[in-house]
Amino acid sequence: MRVGVYYSNKDVRVEEREKPAIGDDEILLRVEASGICGSDVMEWYRLKSAPRVLGHEVAGVVEECGSRVKRFRQGDRVTVSHHVPCNTCRYCLEDNHTVCDTLRSTNFDPGGFSEYIRVPAINVDRGVFKIPPEMSFEEATFVEPLGCVVRGFRVAGMSPAKSVLVVGSGISGLLHIKLARALGADFVVATDVHPYRLSVAEKFGADLVIRAGEGVRDKILKRFGRLCDIVFLCAATDGAIKDGFESVERAGTVVFFAPKMPGEHYPMELFSIWKDNITIKNTYAAAPRDSLIALELIAKGRVDVNDMITHVLPLEEIQKGFRLVEEAGESIKVIIRPHQ
Repeated sequence: MRVGVYYSNKDVRVEEREKPAIGDDEILLRVEASGICGSDVMEWYRLKSAPRVLGHEVAGVVEECGSRVKRFRQGDRVTVSHHVPCNTCRYCLEDNHTVCDTLRSTNFDPGGFSEYIRVPAINVDRGVFKIPPEMSFEEATFVEPLGCVVRGFRVAGMSPAKSVLVVGSGISGLLHIKLARALGADFVVATDVHPYRLSVAEKFGADLVIRAGEGVRDKILKRFGRLCDIVFLCAATDGAIKDGFESVERAGTVVFFAPKMPGEHYPMELFSIWKDNITIKNTYAAAPRDSLIALELIAKGRVDVNDMITHVLPLEEIQKGFRLVEEAGESIKVIIRPHQ
């Protein structure tokens, strides 16, 4: 079978590998669509494990089932989580599934930028979700990234009538905007440095878009008379963090969604955080419940993702796909179709 092997952002090669053999509790998935995530082009994160077949936003058709698999059968249309929790450790029992050691060590074989993947037994048990007939494979690739956003809103304590600031309007930021609208936010503000992304943020539901670093706090106050109850940091530059903390309402919450590189420092003025009772939250990945909620949001049309898909490419053009995502120009979601 053909796979897209990551050596670096500028060196992603199509190579041949043996189709994986499956065990009695596993399934073989024919990958129909696999999204390129922003994390796939974070070289400080990816180069240490290269060469590697990446791709974790996956949807496809069950090609083969192991003899002991009962919940799925050949021909089922599914989306698959690459990371799944143990559900028994103290982290999982306290609803902190995404810091579970099992979640951080599980994956499928190889990554989603391949024609077929082997889905291990633990993933089959708690990380494979059937998708309805009316949902396209391209839409289903959004279950994983939207699940991550769902978890962020959950830990932030989002409720209707709260106001939201999304700092950074890349793919994750745009999903935050769409989910904020779906959950009944009072108003939504978005920032970015790229005019194209600001225009898309407005199209997707932001009530106010502001170029990053250009008086974000003052412009929010002028327009709405108050600051934002929840700030989602979907960019991790010092300027983005500064904009976020300056624009959060008293007793509000700041959620770190995008990370800095390991060892880097975060600029925060601790006195103001203490004085104004600001809560700081972090979020990483998604738990199975978040993926199920994301699936339902997409299936029921509460979060429309079709208008986020700007490029659908065959596996032969995976290098172009990585270039588009890395450049962060006039592209939003880039999806690879391995069998196209």
